[in-house]
Amino acid sequence: MNKKILILAFIFIACSSKKDQRYVPVSNGNLNQVTVVMGNEEWNGVLGETVRNEIATIYEGLPMDEPRFSLKQLHPKIFDGFARNSRNILWFIKDSTPSFKLAQDQFAKPQILASFRGEDQELMAEYVRENATLIQGLFQENERKEKLRRIDKSRANDTSLEDRFNFRLTYPTAYKTVKDTINFVWIEKSVQKGTLNLVAYTIPLKEISLNPLTVIKKMRDSIGKIYVPGRLPGSYMITEEAYLPYLFKTELDGKEAYLTKGMWEVKKDYMAGPFVNYKIKDEPNNRWIIVEGFAFAPSLSKRDYMFELNTIISSFTQKENREN
Repeated sequence: MNKKILILAFIFIACSSKKDQRYVPVSNGNLNQVTVVMGNEEWNGVLGETVRNEIATIYEGLPMDEPRFSLKQLHPKIFDGFARNSRNILWFIKDSTPSFKLAQDQFAKPQILASFRGEDQELMAEYVRENATLIQGLFQENERKEKLRRIDKSRANDTSLEDRFNFRLTYPTAYKTVKDTINFVWIEKSVQKGTLNLVAYTIPLKEISLNPLTVIKKMRDSIGKIYVPGRLPGSYMITEEAYLPYLFKTELDGKEAYLTKGMWEVKKDYMAGPFVNYKIKDEPNNRWIIVEGFAFAPSLSKRDYMFELNTIISSFTQKENREN
């Protein structure tokens, strides 16, 4: 197979100079949706299968498998006009000159367009496999920014997190503070059949050992027993025993952090759901800041709920450091 791949640099259509700017409409589409432009034969063939396997991978940390992105196939003949305003697009074009190209704000704004050219399905499928991680990252960041833009339209002015811990999160007014103690804040939003929840607390910096997952479980179970009761007397939240969490090293607001995705359950009760937990290193104040989001929504899909919680936590910003 021809390995010559014409990869063009990420093209930013919207120039910084006003005289070079051009009008593009506002992009549209549901959050976490990707428009895939290819014919029916390709969609049902190796190319479509590769896109589903490589781009719509499983969203980690959910009780049931759900794809990271919802794919919407569009035939090339109708990829025109309003159809080109999708926020995330994969465009496949049969061409004798093979190429992979990324462009920003080509037909709408914000928009990421990944276009592939090749003589056959196998060649374009190879381009997808080789660039899947890059494409996923760009789409994920595009959706995170879009979610924050939507949240900002009805942003909460509550200062409980800032007053208690000296950091801020961007979340909508639908979230209300339901518990605020010396070292614990709980913010909650009602959803269909349940709630979305954000909790925050701190632990001394020395509390993190060489086995982060062990520490996470011990920490979560201890906090859950004290602050997160279940519906029945004596019940409380713990980390689900049978589910191995996902652990990633990352950063927030330029600070070292651990990201954990897993399942919670309520001891002595029948309640469970997914959680996303961030431990952020705050060296000047000799502490770890823990911010966690968890969802309780029985019988409903959880991806978009957890995406919302993760996006809110990703907005973490700390004010000028102060001693606590």
